Amino acid sequence: NKWRIVFPNNGRQWKDWKQASTFYSGNRIQTTKYTWFTFLPQNLFEQFHRLGNLYFFFLAVLNWFPQMEVFHREITMLPLTVVLLASMIKDAIEDYRKYRFDKTINFSKSRVYDK
Repeated sequence: NKWRIVFPNNGRQWKDWKQASTFYSGNRIQTTKYTWFTFLPQNLFEQFHRLGNLYFFFLAVLNWFPQMEVFHREITMLPLTVVLLASMIKDAIEDYRKYRFDKTINFSKSRVYDK
């Protein structure tokens, strides 16, 4: 049994309590970045902000034109898909670990000290 110990702030918290309670009404911790529906688009958006991924994407797009074709189309897409797939798996595992940790913290008992 692990307990969370919460110490209230002295005077300032009571003044701003109404404003803070509208923003933080759930009182739970969430450090995860993705949901089931936003994982693929948000992860792809973040992956293509990296210069290396944009470079390999540009090469794959250029290779689809017959005049610019150097390798087979599938071979040019292979490095990009391997890197994107590996990064997606890593991000999914990392986000799932954050989700499990958040769940244990949110369901732990807490002891609040008050005046």
